Amino acid sequence: MSETTYHFEPPVIQDNPNGWGPCSLPDQFKDMPYQQFSKNDRLGKVADWTGNTYQDRRYANKYQSQFGAGSQYAYFHEEDETTFQLVDTTRVHKPMHHRGRFRMNQQRNMRNRERMKQAQLAQMQILSKMAKGRERDRIQQVRKWQKQMRHKFDNKGQAPIRNRDASVTVRPEWQVIEEMDFPRLGKLSLPNIADPRDVYCCGAVEYYDKSYDRVTCKLEKPLQRINRIFHKVTTTDDPIIRQLTKTEGTVFATDSIIATLMCATRSVYSWDVVVQRVGNKLFFDKRDDSEFDLLTVNETAAEPPHEEGNSINSPRNLALEATFINHNFSQQVLKMGEEKYSFDNVNPFIQADEEGEVASVVYRYRMWKLGDTVDLVIRTEHDAVMLGPNNDFQFINIKALNEWDPRSSGCIDWRQKLDTQRGAVLANELKNNSCKLAKWTVQALLAGSDQIKFGYVSRVHVRDSAKHAVLGTQQFKPKEFADQINLNMDNAWGILRCIIDQCMKLKEGKYLLMKDPNKPVIRLYDIPDNTFETEDEDEDDDDADDELNEG
Repeated sequence: MSETTYHFEPPVIQDNPNGWGPCSLPDQFKDMPYQQFSKNDRLGKVADWTGNTYQDRRYANKYQSQFGAGSQYAYFHEEDETTFQLVDTTRVHKPMHHRGRFRMNQQRNMRNRERMKQAQLAQMQILSKMAKGRERDRIQQVRKWQKQMRHKFDNKGQAPIRNRDASVTVRPEWQVIEEMDFPRLGKLSLPNIADPRDVYCCGAVEYYDKSYDRVTCKLEKPLQRINRIFHKVTTTDDPIIRQLTKTEGTVFATDSIIATLMCATRSVYSWDVVVQRVGNKLFFDKRDDSEFDLLTVNETAAEPPHEEGNSINSPRNLALEATFINHNFSQQVLKMGEEKYSFDNVNPFIQADEEGEVASVVYRYRMWKLGDTVDLVIRTEHDAVMLGPNNDFQFINIKALNEWDPRSSGCIDWRQKLDTQRGAVLANELKNNSCKLAKWTVQALLAGSDQIKFGYVSRVHVRDSAKHAVLGTQQFKPKEFADQINLNMDNAWGILRCIIDQCMKLKEGKYLLMKDPNKPVIRLYDIPDNTFETEDEDEDDDDADDELNEG
């Protein structure tokens, strides 16, 4: 048996002096694709072909190709092939119409702003000098408004609370006797109040100049400064009321005070009324140093005036301006220097050195019976008289609505809208000045006026509060106007009777009714008898109290 010789050929070992691994590519691996080693892959066991070695799911895909599952180099285990699913991990590309949208919007906004600036510059070049000033003011106001809107809301998206000041500082020794909130007052009603009886009439009024009914925005008239004296005498200083206490009435007040109480639920700003109980009689007074007679401006607007300091548009300066306009307008529209309509009794407030300088006014002291024990005496006023359709005398009350800045008073420019859309202008005033208009209407109803006439007065320039122009007039019957502004007189009488009943329960002394500056509440305070009085007034007040007590 011959022996078979086997030859063992050892493999060729390549020596790599610079590292490890082959130095050249073997022939059998030529032209075969090669996937480059990824240095991001974590090295585990060398031959973990199934992936079952690691139970932690975090390492389940660590041998997956970086070019995505399903490529020609991915490994498939035959047993799991039926449950294998392809997952598309490729990056989703936005469609062409979505790419760069944010950048395009930015560019479009920049182009729009630039175009607006160029249009404004071009418009400024075309406008006249006066129009340029108005346009510049308008642009500044818009920028100011935008800045205010940016700072209007706090972090929670709510408008910050702006605390208003009380009409009088509440002292620590004052005690709260009663609180009357507006929701309860709004539900009160006192119907079927009988017509009043005139107990005393005095004064003289001038005739209304009907040429002012033809005034329009195109035929405006400048508001004149008329230096006449307006007497705003409080209740207990009225000599006629002091005489009437001996024979008539149990409750005494002026029409402005009663109108404030009746329209209390519409008020926003703080106000106060002094209440004095003397014997079985009740007196409603205003404080001597109060701003009770100033007219509010945009009190009930969504954004009341809030500028501070000496700005012409601060609430107080606007109130002074509105009062100044009302005084001058109510006298300018009269036939001054001509025949007057006079009552038998003269004006009791005219002093010897004031003859001929007193404003046109007549007073009617009227008494209402509100129950078995309440006889209310009110001093009411008429501003003028005019002849009606049948040549009968009609008493009228004259008031002025004033425009101070169209952009701040509802964005309605009177010079553009008053002649063609007077209803819209009036509706805007009813919204912004609901309380003031309601008080004017109540005063006209209490006085028994046949007409109430409104004048529309505007600033000649928004930055000048000294020059004004009359743009038009409008008149209403008080009862019809009350229905138009939703003024319920049954509720107004109910509010007044509720306040009178609360005060009638008090013992003799001095009290204060004050509307809370920031809440819809009226508080009744018990105050010392010498409150709001000076040493110089003490003697006069003592004499007045003695006279009232005698009555």
